[in-house]
Amino acid sequence: MTELADPKVTTKIKPKEDVIEPPRYNVIYINDEETTHEFVVESLKIVFNYDAETAEFLTTKIHNEGSAVVATLPYEMAEQKGIEVTVSARNSGFPLQIKLEAEET
Repeated sequence: MTELADPKVTTKIKPKEDVIEPPRYNVIYINDEETTHEFVVESLKIVFNYDAETAEFLTTKIHNEGSAVVATLPYEMAEQKGIEVTVSARNSGFPLQIKLEAEET
């Protein structure tokens, strides 16, 4: 019968302990007179996974204030979600504008 070897594991690469969080960006919906309330609510639910109540609250805020931050994410994620919403809006015939802005710290 053979005995199992007891391998010695050594680490040649030290993990970085000073990893910096990536900068975060606000995803901002801009109100317009053509994009429907229903489309905005649905886009918030589908793209950002908000529940109906939160999506409705944010949509009302966008309408009343002219714009609103709907999410704050790392740049790549914010950009991707902004593109998803914009493409969906254009495919539905709406001029909804999405803006990305660096989060103020």
